[in-house]
Amino acid sequence: MGRCRTAFNAYSVKFSPFFEGRIAVATAQNFGIIGNGKQYVFEVTPHGAIIEVAQYDTLDGLYDCAWSEANENVLVASSGDGSIKVYDTALPPAANPVRSFKEHRHECCSVAWNTSKRDLFLSSSWDDTVKLWTLQAPASLRTFAGHTYCVYHVAWNPQQPEVFLSASGDTTVRVWDLRQPAPTLVLPAHGFEILTADWCKYNDCLLATGSVDKSIKLWDVRVPNRELLMMMGHSYAVRRVLFSPHSESLLLSCSYDMTVKLWDTASPQASQGLPLRSWDHHTEFAVGVDFSTLREGLIASAGWDESVWVWDQRGFPSP
Repeated sequence: MGRCRTAFNAYSVKFSPFFEGRIAVATAQNFGIIGNGKQYVFEVTPHGAIIEVAQYDTLDGLYDCAWSEANENVLVASSGDGSIKVYDTALPPAANPVRSFKEHRHECCSVAWNTSKRDLFLSSSWDDTVKLWTLQAPASLRTFAGHTYCVYHVAWNPQQPEVFLSASGDTTVRVWDLRQPAPTLVLPAHGFEILTADWCKYNDCLLATGSVDKSIKLWDVRVPNRELLMMMGHSYAVRRVLFSPHSESLLLSCSYDMTVKLWDTASPQASQGLPLRSWDHHTEFAVGVDFSTLREGLIASAGWDESVWVWDQRGFPSP
């Protein structure tokens, strides 16, 4: 399909759940260590070109973004100052952000919108907490505490709208239920920091984790004492894992080894560290990936090389 450049290091790319060719990209200057940020919105044309639709400047780097599931023009972005910025692409750039929530005490590094309870979204932070939000309230609805180090990632269970997971540098993944006061499961999934985790879209008991230890593990929360599968195909930390919305066994990953990999977790080759596909188009850390829910096979990646790529998983990225 195509490639677009960003002024700063790209951290996250997300397909719109409403428009087939629309993507949001969160970026941070100086690798997110210090400096400004930009939130981009791009449109992929039918011919494969990627055109900028909007960009919004921030005083701090942006580490993640998520589209609203209720309003096709709204997205949120997580900021290095701990805030969550709310953007409305139907309004001019000068009118954005339309809201800014500031409760996290340290960097806000992940946001996730609920696909069923479409007014709710989550944020996670280096302050070791997860927060629940709605745009209808002036402050967070609830804070989930219990992790003892940075919470790098959050993800809603696709079939149980009250359930979500959090992945932390304290080497655990925790499963939470909005109806319960404490985690329903604390999973010591790796011996090193866990940077990412995701739920299988077709089996609400399966989740995948990715760690600084270079491995990806598959877990059944009903039998949490041992992983179902371990995949060792990356040569550096695994930054993101994401299950396909179109196939139960397909999993996308990206890593500090600069590669993006597509795995078939049901294949015998997976346990041998052999992915279905491996792409090395990034020249710096690959830190963001996404599947399009509207077009099967369409995937995207974002990297610290200030580039975002969109392509069909059966082929290869082309600029």
